[in-house]
Amino acid sequence: MITQAENSTAFKDRIKLPFTFDVNKLQEEYKALKLGSFTYYNVIPLRSPAHLVDTSLPFPPPADDYADGSWCDWMDTQELEKSPYLNEVVDFFKAKTKVTLVRLLRLAPNSTVKEHTDPTLGIEIEKSVVRLTIPIFSNEQVEFYLNDELMHMALGECWYMRLTDPHRIINNSTEERVNLTIDMIPNEWLRGVIEESQG
Repeated sequence: MITQAENSTAFKDRIKLPFTFDVNKLQEEYKALKLGSFTYYNVIPLRSPAHLVDTSLPFPPPADDYADGSWCDWMDTQELEKSPYLNEVVDFFKAKTKVTLVRLLRLAPNSTVKEHTDPTLGIEIEKSVVRLTIPIFSNEQVEFYLNDELMHMALGECWYMRLTDPHRIINNSTEERVNLTIDMIPNEWLRGVIEESQG
């Protein structure tokens, strides 16, 4: 049996996964959503708790633990349904494991996300979800630091990061940064992919 201390060092804090997605299609569909202007930080849900997408559904009962995404049903939003390629990307992971929250995360030009941790976003954490990140719009002036070390993520790449560790983002450019993030419940397939990808 792996103890928490042993498990905490089982994976690197950043691992590029063997999946690459079509940047042109991702960018075209993002633009087709015709999202409005925003200040600082903007989140576009593509898959959310079902009762938030369809308000006719009842609220789920209170849960003792919300960390693993099992506390509610999840549903695709209209934005995802009208975006065929984004849907294809999400469906790829749906076929492998349970996908919970999916979002487009927008960071405005000349903006900073202060250093923080996400306590339930590490594969080593019991009852957690894993968040995969796919950059859609970025440039060399966008800096993502994990454990005080600069990340280098190319557009269309797919990354696992241990976001239970300290991380921050600085957008020094005049353009917004957009990432697609996909949260999923880790299973044998996902653990295997992450383990094999870390070399």
